[in-house]
Amino acid sequence: MASYSVNPDAVAHARRLIDARQYVLDSDWGAVQPGAEEQNAFLAAHGWPQYAEWHLGLTDGASDETKARYAFVFGDFRRVHRTALIASVYRASEWRHKDVELAAHDLLQHLDATSR
Repeated sequence: MASYSVNPDAVAHARRLIDARQYVLDSDWGAVQPGAEEQNAFLAAHGWPQYAEWHLGLTDGASDETKARYAFVFGDFRRVHRTALIASVYRASEWRHKDVELAAHDLLQHLDATSR
């Protein structure tokens, strides 16, 4: 099983988006999460550093500038999705990636407090 570390740039990016009210509170994350075509288009337009900012987890041992390096996407490359944060908390918890779980949980709490 892969292990992950928290991507601090992604956490900061998510906080900035939440503070700027760039979020979706209710979505079907399974239907709206970026697929391969959306990921490739975003990469072509924005490059690896900005792609990385959308992923809370960094796969330990994977090479930079590969999709395998980045995990736990939290938005649609425009806005944070609350359901993506919930999915990240759940998936990280399920596989015992505690640092990623806690980072996603903290962002979810920040989003809920901000969106009141």
